[in-house]
This record gives sequence, C-alpha cells and structure tokens, in this order.
Amino acid sequence: MQREQRPGKAEGCGGHDSPTLAVADALAIVRERARALQQTERVALRSALDRVLATELVAPIDVPGHDNSAMDGYALASASLPAEGWATLTLVGTAWAGRPCEREVSPGECVRIMTGAAIPRGCDMVVMQEQAQRDGERVRVPGPPRPGANIRRAGEDLAAGQPALAAGTRLGPAQLGLIASLGISECDVFRRPRVCFFSTGDELREVGQPLEPGQIHDSNRYTLYGMLRHCGVEATDLGVVADDEQSLRRAFAQAAGADLIVTSGGVSVGDADHVAGVFGEQGRILFGSVALKPGRPVVFGTFGEGLFFGLPGNPVSAMATFYLFVRPALRQLSGERGPEPVPSLLATCRTALSSRRGRLELLRGRLLTVAPGRYEVEPAGAQGSGRLSSMAQADCFIVIAEDQVELPAGSEVLVQPFAGFC
Repeated sequence: MQREQRPGKAEGCGGHDSPTLAVADALAIVRERARALQQTERVALRSALDRVLATELVAPIDVPGHDNSAMDGYALASASLPAEGWATLTLVGTAWAGRPCEREVSPGECVRIMTGAAIPRGCDMVVMQEQAQRDGERVRVPGPPRPGANIRRAGEDLAAGQPALAAGTRLGPAQLGLIASLGISECDVFRRPRVCFFSTGDELREVGQPLEPGQIHDSNRYTLYGMLRHCGVEATDLGVVADDEQSLRRAFAQAAGADLIVTSGGVSVGDADHVAGVFGEQGRILFGSVALKPGRPVVFGTFGEGLFFGLPGNPVSAMATFYLFVRPALRQLSGERGPEPVPSLLATCRTALSSRRGRLELLRGRLLTVAPGRYEVEPAGAQGSGRLSSMAQADCFIVIAEDQVELPAGSEVLVQPFAGFC
C-alpha cells in the first residue's frame, strides 16, 4: 500500500489552500480546461480506427454510385410482364458487378444480372433467378410487374452532399468502411493525448526488486498504466521519483510538452510532500481538494500548454480520482462528445450503507443481474483506501451522493460498472 495523503496547503502559483470543491464543480473545471486544449490532425484511414472524428464528414459521391441489383437474377422492363401468368423473354446479355451490360434492353427482352451489377438501360426491375425458368436464350418470368423490385438505387445509402458522419463520432470498423465507400483515404481526427506519469515516494521500489524494512513495491504506476492504456492514449512512464524538490523538478522538466501529467503521491502537507509546491513553481493549481471518499486530496492545474493531475498515493484513492477526473479529461482531449461508453445504472443494494453528508463516496461493489434490466449490488470486500485487493474483486463503483447518509438494505443506488476501466 502507498501512503494516504491528507489535503493541505501547497506553496506556488495558485496554491491549494482553496476550499474543498464538490465533485461536480471540480469536474466542470476539468472538462472546461480539457476542451480548450483539444488538437486535431489528419491521418490515413486505417490509422483513424478508434479515433474521434474532428469535423463533419459529407458524402462527396452517391453510395451506391448507380442503380444496381440486390441479387442474382434477370433484369427487365416491368412493362414486359402480364398482370397474371407468365411472359417469355429473350435473353440478350449478361451484367456483371464491375462489367455492366452496355446495350439498352427493349420490352420483351431481359439480361442475366449478378448481385451488385449496374441495372441496364431500359430495365426497372429484377426477378430473382429462383423465380425464373431458363431454356437456352428463352426465359420464362412470372407476373405481375413490380417496378423497382430488387433494385438498390443510386444514393440509397448516402446521397452526395448528405452528412455521412458527425464530428465527435468514434471511428470503429463500420465507420471506416463507410468512409472507404465514399472514396476518402484520409480524415481529420482529434489527436491522441500524450500523457506522462510517475509515482513519488522514497519508500517505493520497482516490481522485482527486493524490499528492505519500510519499503513497498510501486503498484500505482501499474494501475495508472492499465487505466491509461484503456483510455487509448500515448503514455510515457517516467518511473519512481524521489521525495525531493530537485528530483521532482527534473521529472516535470522531462514531462514538459505532454498534454497531461499524472502523478501519484506527495500531494499532502507532510515534510516529504513536495509535488504541489514544485508544480506550482511553473504551473497553476486550480483546485487541491474535493469532497470525495476515497481521494479527497487531488491537485489539478495547468502546466504550460497541458494539464496536471496530482493523485493521492493510496492505490484505491488514485484509481477513484483517475476514474472521476482524469478519464473525463482524456475523453474531452480525445474529442469524445457523447455519454460514457458504459452508462450508469440503478441497482438494489443487498446491504445497508451509510456515508457522511456533504461528500460523494465511491464504494467498490459487485454487480449481479437478477433479471433482464434488473440488478442488485453488494460491497466488495473491505473499503479502506489502501485495499487494492477489494478493487481487484470489484466490477463497479456504488455511488453514494452527497446528500445520502443512511441507506437501508433494499435501497436503490446508482452504480457505475468498470467495464474495461479497471
């Protein structure tokens, strides 16, 4: 476990002796600052996978570009067919996908046509091959006439000039295919955020190193790494930084130019807590304490053209504050405009819960589906902010609002599934 941080005062520009903010107010500040720092770039289509579209995409052409057959069969003029019974037509050619039949088809004639092939001139319907009877160059086709049958019209999917994809759309496989169908090889997307992260603490040792008395393995950088990877950013691990001002200055200098700097530990007022003070020499602290359990001491500010998050040292506190503040900032920087990919839901709590008025509390929980659309939830293990094992057992946060104090068993609570976050 990494040490608990308590909120306190830090020297430097902005300080963090400001009042404790409500989570919603702090989050509004984070989103506003992140939105102002969005940057875009043009990339090749394949490089746009899982990126967010920066500008509206308008179809430059019709898709499909021509009337074409929806199936294998025979193209003909509907006027060739009787209202009842059969007509015998003369086969005058074949239309292949990519190799159209060039001649115009007259009444009483038909063309063998393949799926995707352009509809020949003079034809306004296609009869599927299973419904026709062919004997050499003679084809018997049943009525009645059905103009437009089995034909996909030009521009049926997208018409030239029609909006194809809205700005803010995350580009998955289907979206890449749609863009490719328009003949577009490059598109403007929001740039992936560049993130530098490090842990602070003289007591920390790398995984795999032997521990001496008073030392612990650095777990936070591994949870930060995992959460950053799930956010799809370019992450640079700057390792463990010692609890002294010179080491921190070097680390901040190394991280300069990043869109986001994330640290864990050293944001309180102990003799070895220098993160906020050193950061404040070059950056501006916007807040340093939020009404949250776990994770009250969290420092947020601007650093050059980027943003800074100083997270608490306790593992669960670091994860909770990343979830509440860092991830929304990264979504904003990445251009996301829609709701969270995994929405919050309501569940019935199996046990009684209690909290302190005036702060938001996140409890680790296990979510159970009891019926389609009906969920129950229960706390997962001990809830101490250093208990990473219970975080590993959980699959959601149980969100206890600021005005909720006593919740008896059976109460309806808000739940946020992790769904790939942790």
